[in-house]
Amino acid sequence: MSTYYLAVDIGASSGRHILGHLENGRMVLEEVYRFENGMVKKDGSLCWEFDRLYKEIINGMIRCREIGKIPVSMGVDTWGVDFVLLDKDDQVIGNTVGYRDHRTDGMDQEVYRLISQQDLYRRTGIQKAIFNTIYQLMAVKKQHPEHLEQAETLLHVPDYFHFLLTGKKTCEYTEATTGQLVSPVTKDWDYELIDLLGYPRRIFQKLIMPGTSIGHLTPEVQEKIGYDLEVVAPATHDTGSAVLAVPANDDDFIYISSGTWSLMGIERPAADCSDRSMELNLTNEGGYEGRFRYLKNIMGLWMIQSVRHETGDAYSFAEICSMAEEAKDFPSRVDANDECFLSPENMTREVQDYCSRTGQKVPQTIGEIATVIYTSLADCYKKTAEELEEMTGRTYSRIHIVGGGSNAEYLNLLTAAATGKEIHAGPGEATAIGNITAQMLKAGDFSSVEAARTVIHDSFDIKIYKA
Repeated sequence: MSTYYLAVDIGASSGRHILGHLENGRMVLEEVYRFENGMVKKDGSLCWEFDRLYKEIINGMIRCREIGKIPVSMGVDTWGVDFVLLDKDDQVIGNTVGYRDHRTDGMDQEVYRLISQQDLYRRTGIQKAIFNTIYQLMAVKKQHPEHLEQAETLLHVPDYFHFLLTGKKTCEYTEATTGQLVSPVTKDWDYELIDLLGYPRRIFQKLIMPGTSIGHLTPEVQEKIGYDLEVVAPATHDTGSAVLAVPANDDDFIYISSGTWSLMGIERPAADCSDRSMELNLTNEGGYEGRFRYLKNIMGLWMIQSVRHETGDAYSFAEICSMAEEAKDFPSRVDANDECFLSPENMTREVQDYCSRTGQKVPQTIGEIATVIYTSLADCYKKTAEELEEMTGRTYSRIHIVGGGSNAEYLNLLTAAATGKEIHAGPGEATAIGNITAQMLKAGDFSSVEAARTVIHDSFDIKIYKA
């Protein structure tokens, strides 16, 4: 009889329930449920539908019972920075606004009136991104001060779902670090910073590390799904889970967790909060066992996903890759990290406008648009690899690409050519694998992270591309 572990992996465009178990020394995955996700306009803001997502979490857990594969534990991972505020009755205050909303426009300057950007980086080691929790909370403070007055609890997205499942309020470390309010020295909330910004201390819950047991399901949830299990916090930030699943135990590589975002970096034991690191906009996010994910957030496949949606999803990603390859000689490039690509009304037009205002040839066909995006991403990967090598004083021989974007063969080939490094692509379900791995480590199925990564390497196909 197999012992099953359930990963509920929710990304910006979809979510899925994936069961994992060990069989003859290998990890075996099974997707049992999938659902759509995305922001919707509400009262003029871009918002998440957390009520609907929670129902989908329950539906997927019911599905496990229906197929006779009841997990012993589960954990939820999601994107970073977003949160809910709860009042004294544990009701959500205000709209569940998402990170692509423009409410944070100008909030960086409001924060810098209280603490300089340089001092903020020295305290947190987190790169500036206008959607970080620190700026979102400033937007709440300025636009809806009554919400902060009413708030008793702040929970990031995965913590909120864990609360609905167990009734326990926790904040998991890797997710919390993305918000720019955690000290890389104490690995706890920077309460002096929180006081300085005028955010109420009471709303910040005690941080827990990945691998911590949160508790069992509430009686109400047990009745809905027909069984009980233990809820174990994985690295609840999806990149934290994906990095745990990188199938390598040496330190001669850079990773890219490739999906809606491309998170490119290395794993290291201590944070680098230097001025040069800040200049390069590198970040020190929390990882498993208190490690640091020293990386850069790159816009990623969000741009291609958006262009695809603008065609009415008329083409598969594989077809778009083929069209991009046919247009491979198209010369124009964009800065994939420019904020104009964060949430434009129309991505296709934004790419064309960028090329026009920078004096480049304007792409017209889907293939030309796609090749501009893919080649620009590869160029960005090359630049980031060089920055990481500058900051560490060493050269890395290969890049491990994990996550859904590891299947983008054309981009993998471009990345190998641009960086001159060997590309190891896979596994594609790295986030779910990392989520399950944290649960298995907690259960004692693996003796160490190194032992887990060896099993991951032996369990999933890794495709190699040479420069």
